[in-house]
This record gives sequence, structure tokens and C-alpha cells, in this order.
Amino acid sequence: MTIVDEARPGADASEVLRVDDLKVHFTSAAINGRKRTVYAVDGVSFTVRENEALGIIGESGCGKSTTGRALVQLVDPTSGRIAFRGRDITRPARAERHELRKKMQFVFQDPQSSLNPRMTVQEILAEPLRAFGRWKGRSGPAKAAELLDRVGLPATARNRYPHEFSGGQRQRIGIARALALDPELLILDEPVSALDVSVQAQVLNLLMDLRRSSSMSSVMISHDLDVIRHVTDRVVVMYLGVIVETGPADEVLDQPLHPYTAALASATPPSSPDDVRERIVLQGELPSASNPPSGCRFRTRCWRADEVCVAVQPVLTPVAGGSRSVACHHPLQLGLPSMRKDTAA
Repeated sequence: MTIVDEARPGADASEVLRVDDLKVHFTSAAINGRKRTVYAVDGVSFTVRENEALGIIGESGCGKSTTGRALVQLVDPTSGRIAFRGRDITRPARAERHELRKKMQFVFQDPQSSLNPRMTVQEILAEPLRAFGRWKGRSGPAKAAELLDRVGLPATARNRYPHEFSGGQRQRIGIARALALDPELLILDEPVSALDVSVQAQVLNLLMDLRRSSSMSSVMISHDLDVIRHVTDRVVVMYLGVIVETGPADEVLDQPLHPYTAALASATPPSSPDDVRERIVLQGELPSASNPPSGCRFRTRCWRADEVCVAVQPVLTPVAGGSRSVACHHPLQLGLPSMRKDTAA
């Protein structure tokens, strides 16, 4: 069965995914007669284009992982719209959801907990293929061997169990499983955060190679700005459930417009001892997503905040000819020294 919703008239043919005003709220059971609502994602909008790698960054608790899970129906949206190839998939029927599994796949943060320890690698790779009738006769094991080769593992690995592999190898197996159905969109939730630095580089290079060899689009969720810089074209910066800045990855990370983005960029270790940058230390704790501040959500930690920031929530507004957008009443100016500029004599 195919997705039945008709494509939206005038939709951009190069648009793989469009998210409009997505909200994901979690309400707890009543305690002492009161319910508590967590505004995990509170109105985010973005697009992913053909063969584009989009990065979503922010601190823990900003809503980036919940956003990724909502895209593949691992959590249900409270409101908003998610469109894939112009078709509304916000609340798909069961059969439509099954069909979407072929087109959109998810790579989890922890490869050890996301792989069934009682299944061999071949059984793990066979599971999605069998679900869609693609595991037939001798072609099944051949497809498993092909997937393993694609992620840099030998064909002999298919007879082993997940605990027999290193963390980096397990993540490769998770990526191979996600690629089994030849998806058009791959969503990766902190795919290298649990790995050693040297292994991180191997997995990131693998993702770059896979992208060069296919037209697949991707969404990379990470708190590591160097990872985002390495593998994405465009970046979305989230803070406390909302988007505060978007634009080309290098431009946003080198010359941020939002004070929060500047603070994130300043905390990234320099790649060279000659790379001098001023560290911006944010004061105060991250506010609760169940009781966000009025106006600008970043104002309680922002050194540029004033009365307007308290009263009025800033709107994500295009700047720099439309290539970038920022939600801030007092954005930093373009043309300031780059966060990565070498100031050594």
C-alpha cells in the first residue's frame, strides 16, 4: 500500500522533507491533582532537500532527539505537519507507516542497545528485508554480504553476534540495517557520541562515502559541532524546544548571529593552537521545558537581553539574502571576526 495523501500543489520537487510548526508535548499523570506538561518541541519548521545533509544541534534537553523521533513516528506529534515528498505523513495509518519504513530509516545513538543480542548479524539484516519480501532464496545472504561490504565489514561478520564486535563495528551494523531498504532519508541520532575519537572519524568518513555513492538525504542530530561541520551542509540550532538559528553549516558555526550559537561555537576546542577565540561562558541553568521563560527562551542566560526580550518572543527571520535565519531581537552582526579566525601574529 502506498501513501494516499495527494502531494501538496506547488511543493518544491527538490524537497524531501518539510516540517511545519511541529510540536511534541508530553503530559504526565496528575500528581496532587495537577498535571505537568513538558514542551519538548514547541513549534519548529525546516526542510530537507534532495541529497542534502541537515544538522540539528543544541544542548541536552533542547528537543533535537525528540524532533528526530517524531519524523519517523517513534513519538507522536502534538500538532504541526510533517510532509515527505509533499505528502502529509504526520499521523499515518498503520499500512502507510509500514510503507514509510522503506523510505525513512533511523540510526540510534547506542549501537549496543539497538541491536538484538540474540540475533546474528545476518538475522539482524534479514529482519527488515523479510518484512518487505526482499529476502528470497540465495539472494538474501548475498544482500547481507553486500550491506556489510558497504559499511566496511567482512562477509564473515554475518555469522557473529553483536557482543563480538567493538562499538564502532556495532554502529556500522546499525547503519547497514538502516540501509537495507535503500531509504531516501536517513536520520541519525548522535551516531558517534558513544564511540572513541578515532572510531568516530571512521564512522563519519563512512557516512560521507555513503552520501557520495547515493542520492540519499540525511538529518544528523548531534551536540558536537565539529561532527556537524564535517558531515552536514546546513544546520538548525535548537534551544529549549524552538529553533534560534539556521543556515549553511560553516557560516553559522564561524559567524553565528544568535548569542546562543556563539556560546556553543566558542566552547568547541580549536583545531589549531594558533586558533584564538574568546570563550563565552553562559550563566545560570537551562530553564525547565515544562516552564519556559516568557518572550525569548534564551533571555535568562543571555548577556544582550532587555525588556523586549522579556515581553516578546522573537520570530525566526531571514537575513543575509535569505540564506540564513535567526530568532533574536538583538542578533550579532555579520562581518564580525570569525570564531575560527587565526589572530596570531
